[in-house]
Amino acid sequence: MGTVSTGNAEHYTWGQGCDGWHLLAGDDLSVIEERMPAGAQEVRHRHERSRQFFYVLEGELTLELDGTVHRLPAGHGLHVPPGVAHQARNEGRADVRMLVVSSPRSHGDRMAAPLEGRS
Repeated sequence: MGTVSTGNAEHYTWGQGCDGWHLLAGDDLSVIEERMPAGAQEVRHRHERSRQFFYVLEGELTLELDGTVHRLPAGHGLHVPPGVAHQARNEGRADVRMLVVSSPRSHGDRMAAPLEGRS
């Protein structure tokens, strides 16, 4: 086992020009560093089993959690319990870099959760 960084971790792209690096990819625990460019957002969703913790490294992340909007500057984080609908957005002008910690891993545990009245 050696050290891990975005330079040697498994990389993937998602959404609107976003990047992710699997820093730890266990079944019971996942740690991902993500980069979200200005204007990007993920699809609103929830996880049946996974709890997540979003921690902002750079920029400001807008995280809607069950209808409440939170603005997280660098150095701040927010817990998302299992079953709670959420959506991460970058409403700023600069990239957002964040850690997303999931237990158990969230891949394969994602269900769409549109806002009431939308489809």
